[in-house]
Amino acid sequence: MQPPPTLQTPRLVLQPLQLSDAPAIQQRFAHWQVVRYLNAVVPWPYPDDGAQRYVRDVALPAMARGEEWHWTIRLLAQPDELIGSISLMDAVDNNRGFWLAPQWQGQGLMSEACEVVDAYWFQSLRRACMRVPKAAPNTGSRRISERGGMRLISSEEKDFVSGRFVCDLWEITREQWLTRQKT
Repeated sequence: MQPPPTLQTPRLVLQPLQLSDAPAIQQRFAHWQVVRYLNAVVPWPYPDDGAQRYVRDVALPAMARGEEWHWTIRLLAQPDELIGSISLMDAVDNNRGFWLAPQWQGQGLMSEACEVVDAYWFQSLRRACMRVPKAAPNTGSRRISERGGMRLISSEEKDFVSGRFVCDLWEITREQWLTRQKT
């Protein structure tokens, strides 16, 4: 499989993940504010080679198999500086995930990244539905789902890096997404 295309928004460039991104990911990702609401499979404290192992052993092989699509998030004005990551996964009840370094949170950047990645999911990959799990206390992430037209379809307890919380499952169908594009 070939890597996903580079995507662009008014303020961002999303570049396909590469092994050379691992050092920047390690620097930006290994912070409590970034990882606390992620699935408990993320090790904490984050190991010194955590990003290298994840990119090399998990993300890039999944991309090569055509099961996942990973991008780094960079400001259009500073394309050499990685500030986060966004991914699509062909998995049951887990189709999109993301993180953004704390100093860039709260500026609408992740909503912007989600818009273009969601378009890739529904238009290029032609998927029928997107489902996104998230820790219920993660209000910022919940607002991104709400702004994107998703609806809450179920809740159950799951383990996250910072403990056991209610995990909300959000969904939008291709038809709902297409209808939103017309308005």
